[in-house]
Amino acid sequence: MSGPVPLDHVILVDDDARPLGVAPRATVHSRSTPLHLAFSCYLFRDDGRVLLTRRALTKRTWPGVWTNSFCGHPRSGESPADAVDRHARHELGLAVHGVRVILPRFRYRAVDAAGIVENEVCPVYFAFTDDEPEPNPDEVMDQRWVDPEELGRLVVVAPWALSPWAVEQVHALAAADDAVTGGLETELAG
Repeated sequence: MSGPVPLDHVILVDDDARPLGVAPRATVHSRSTPLHLAFSCYLFRDDGRVLLTRRALTKRTWPGVWTNSFCGHPRSGESPADAVDRHARHELGLAVHGVRVILPRFRYRAVDAAGIVENEVCPVYFAFTDDEPEPNPDEVMDQRWVDPEELGRLVVVAPWALSPWAVEQVHALAAADDAVTGGLETELAG
């Protein structure tokens, strides 16, 4: 894509996650979504509970589905931590700290009931907050703080109730090296 970079865009990437250019976000998610860069974040409180959110019914993909705390697309030239912070403020009205990448190479492809494809290189982050969420109703219709063990059990007994990326991520977190995740994958596995 040539010309000015649209403000709300995604970074298109190749199979090795190398940037190829950008495209307006509104034009990308379709039945033939190109591979692009995204991220997922699991937000924790000091008591160890993790925030699950239910996607707004107006979301283009997986409306009304429970998922990780929040997801998003970094912008060209934006650091991952800044992208996580921007989306936490936009979707949940809160500040985050202690942002760290847990699954740097996570990638998935999924098709929702309407045929819309998600096709993302999607590093997974953990972050922490001292704030209570004030969800943006265009993004989040419900929220719940849960023990990580509850999330692990939910993935096992009702994976259909969660976004496909959250299910895959929880399995990947459970399989991750203990030294990388600080032991949280054991809690997430339930």
